[in-house]
Amino acid sequence: MSDDGRLLIPGETCWRVETAERFGCIIDAADYFLHAKSAMLHAQRRIMLIGWDFDTRMTFERGDKTLSGPNRLGTFLRWLLRTRPKLEIYVLISNLGMVPALQRVWHGMTPAFLVSSLSSSRMRFAVDGTHPTGSVHHQKIAVIDDELAFCGGLDFTIARWDTSEHGHHNRSRRAVGRYYPPRHEVAAAVDGAAARALSEQARDRWQAAVGQSLTPVDAAKSVWPRDLEPILRDTGVAIARTLPALDTDEEVREVETLNLAAIAAAQRTIYLENQYLASRKLADALAARLQEPDAPEIVIVLPRNSESRIEEHAMDGARHRLLHMLWEADEYDRLGVYWPVTDGGEPIYVHSKVLVCDDRLLRIGSSNLNNRSLGFDSECDLAVEADRRRPDAEDVRRAIVSLRDRLVCEHLGVAVDELEQAMDDCGSFLRAIETLRGQGKTLRRFTDRTVAGEASPLAENDLMDPDHVPRSLPESVQRFIAGLTD
Repeated sequence: MSDDGRLLIPGETCWRVETAERFGCIIDAADYFLHAKSAMLHAQRRIMLIGWDFDTRMTFERGDKTLSGPNRLGTFLRWLLRTRPKLEIYVLISNLGMVPALQRVWHGMTPAFLVSSLSSSRMRFAVDGTHPTGSVHHQKIAVIDDELAFCGGLDFTIARWDTSEHGHHNRSRRAVGRYYPPRHEVAAAVDGAAARALSEQARDRWQAAVGQSLTPVDAAKSVWPRDLEPILRDTGVAIARTLPALDTDEEVREVETLNLAAIAAAQRTIYLENQYLASRKLADALAARLQEPDAPEIVIVLPRNSESRIEEHAMDGARHRLLHMLWEADEYDRLGVYWPVTDGGEPIYVHSKVLVCDDRLLRIGSSNLNNRSLGFDSECDLAVEADRRRPDAEDVRRAIVSLRDRLVCEHLGVAVDELEQAMDDCGSFLRAIETLRGQGKTLRRFTDRTVAGEASPLAENDLMDPDHVPRSLPESVQRFIAGLTD
């Protein structure tokens, strides 16, 4: 924290702070894909899609189609090139090994042939292998004409689409003929200088991956999605990154520094949505706050279980340990950890990465609450702060609280005014949630009984979830073996 109390400090808790003429938040993939396509329909010069996963079979809309152009991603991008003679498209993903769907589509093709099959003179597809061994690029950024940028936890791939209703066994939740479970996502959109800064980050990634330098472009008109209402205007937006050490480049740990500063500064409430709870460093910081007599209330929303067996052993196993540590630290009953369910009781998979501290700070991005996101994988988050020195401080405060309450109400299946009334009656954010939890679509609370049996020897293991680039392979293996016998 700076001497004047600011949390967003360029060079420490973030890379830079730039003004967004408009700042919007998008909840769940049905709206994200709709707004992204709406923006791309106005693109004239360049589209950059930077992600972990990518699948040309992804569809933008389910049911009745409202936007022009093909509904399937791959066909849509090629259609755009035919109708926009000056448009160029750049797609960069982390690793073909991380995208089994692409391997199924082009079964039997070599990576080189796959890349050339997707690429043309004005559409370049590349795999970014410029990272330490075992690390992945996890940033999710989309930039249109350097005028608009999206940043969050969403990739343009299958099995992501869902509405905020998260209907029980919604028939539209199908990918390549198979049903997938309900899924919760969050992303942010910015324009103006903030978008141009994200474009710079995307272009840096492209140059590092393929050795091609891309110059900025100047669009002739706005590409802001027609139905996306900004929650803030002319506000400062910080970009916080994680970048692992590589060759002569030192590691960047802005995300970690911002998380720790925000947790330390919170006075009343800390609200977290995340895919994982596996970072001991962050859990230690939360536990330290819980032991204070005037501890802030801490509400954490997680998925019930991870998506794969290896994640269950590594990430859910770590969560098992850290939850017990937090419960033990919760001397003043200020902690609630939950997972959301549909109106039929099916767990909703939480893939969002959100941090809200009081009415002061909002962070949305790609970073998880695990070790990899703090120093080993690449990440990119956006954050806004209610800075009392700025004239829009009160607007930012209202926007932060409004988004937090909207997220909680989505999970509880209640209207925002019900939550506000419950908070007035209880005088407590956590108690209001407990009051409103019920049957049907709601939040269910993690307990010792809930996670019984989830302990694993792979929990908190450096080889599975490192927080930095190891000095040597023998060091990693040694730590891995030590973890198995711990």
